[in-house]
Amino acid sequence: MELPEDVVDDVRKRLRRVAGQVQGIERMLEEGRECRDIVTQLSAATRALEQAGFKLVAAGLVYCLDNPDQAESEGYGLPEVERLFMRLA
Repeated sequence: MELPEDVVDDVRKRLRRVAGQVQGIERMLEEGRECRDIVTQLSAATRALEQAGFKLVAAGLVYCLDNPDQAESEGYGLPEVERLFMRLA
């Protein structure tokens, strides 16, 4: 399945943001920041990664609905997209 360019761009933007958050968390650890502040940032980074995954799954679902036969032949039928969604949920 080929992902739409706007979806790829959005996911890459989200991943760059997460990378920045992880670097910030590393700095927080080096600086000896409060545990609750670090956990808050870890939670935000985790949520951002989840959102990137959901964006990909949503694109896969749209693809399945728009091209059911082709999606099925490529291994992205609705049952597979559901499994991908459940991995993130």
